[in-house]
Amino acid sequence: MPKLKTHKATSKRFRYTASGKLLRTKVGKSHLRRKKPRRVRAMFDSMLEVQNPGTKRRVKRLAPYL
Repeated sequence: MPKLKTHKATSKRFRYTASGKLLRTKVGKSHLRRKKPRRVRAMFDSMLEVQNPGTKRRVKRLAPYL
């Protein structure tokens, strides 16, 4: 069976924890952050767990070696 290519944008946006949970970055993290309060900017740094099973399947298909 041939190797599968990893979708690079997906691999940059998602990661798995040691227990197997899929984490995603928050939206609005990189653009127009200067005018937001420090507390809001700090909240962008944390990652959220993906709840939607359809998104989990799509990420697994796009980045099989993640």
